[in-house]
Amino acid sequence: MEDRLHRPLHDLRISLTDRCNFRCTYCMPKEVFGPGYRFLGRNEVLSFEELERLTRVFAGLGVRKVRLTGGEPLLRRNVDQLVARLAAIDGIEDLTMTTNGSLLRRHAPALAAAGLTRVTVSLDSLDDEVFRAMNDVDFPVAKVLDGIDAAVEAGLGPVKVNAVVKRGVNDHGIAQLAERFRGTGVTLRFIEFMDVGSTNGWRLDDVVPAQEIVDRIGAAWPLEPVGRSYAGEVANRWRYRDGSGEIGVIASVTQPFCGACSRARISAEGRLYTCLFAARGHDLRELLRTGIDDAGLEEEVRGIWLRRTDRYSELRTAATSQGRKVEMSHIGG
Repeated sequence: MEDRLHRPLHDLRISLTDRCNFRCTYCMPKEVFGPGYRFLGRNEVLSFEELERLTRVFAGLGVRKVRLTGGEPLLRRNVDQLVARLAAIDGIEDLTMTTNGSLLRRHAPALAAAGLTRVTVSLDSLDDEVFRAMNDVDFPVAKVLDGIDAAVEAGLGPVKVNAVVKRGVNDHGIAQLAERFRGTGVTLRFIEFMDVGSTNGWRLDDVVPAQEIVDRIGAAWPLEPVGRSYAGEVANRWRYRDGSGEIGVIASVTQPFCGACSRARISAEGRLYTCLFAARGHDLRELLRTGIDDAGLEEEVRGIWLRRTDRYSELRTAATSQGRKVEMSHIGG
């Protein structure tokens, strides 16, 4: 099944909650997501039964990889029970999670036992002062590093670490991050600061291009390019010539990869988005709760994907960038 630009549906990202215990300035700034912000109620988010049913339908349409996101997915109660449900679905070959790592020490063993394949941890700086400022809740970097260790110990690997780079904020720590994870088996990936949502104050001047990141690291430890490991992989991969591992760079701004995008996203309230930068989603929760059968649900999803033409990053202009877009905290990046 391919969309109008001949892209198959292969990856599904599921947001389990719109809540997070961090207030990262590039994702959930306090000025917007403050004490008075209304988060989704219990009945507004999809239940585990609904998420399992949707995942079975998507698996039948070709999805092989599922990533659980948020907000912070580990804030969802009994998340290991959902992992067990999804891990048992025929066709799902890779079940992963993106987390800020703050709760991994507590949850990693249960997640591994339930069938989670691996985790990706967000970590934007090793400088404790910078990290506390970026998460904006004064959370220490040491606890995230401990969470990463817990994931490795539990066998949730290879563990990946994602760092969003913003000029003048944390770009001075690029080499420090690279040095910390060289030779550890943990893959570090740098992400260009993106214009997701409408509340993070994105400016092109704040973007550190992926090539600059590679050049900075390569100046200290020579790198060589590695081919993509599968069609639709978002990261450009580079390995250290001395054999001490690899890094990745995700360059949605300077090197768009829309042409191979095979990802669909379901928000916590059950809306299907066919692009990270979409302005609106398709309400699957309403379909689920008004008695549609699996065949009908599959037909609805198929129709949405077959009509898909999204390629925001390739078309990024002043006009499209100014439009209101779904927030990162609703679809997990």
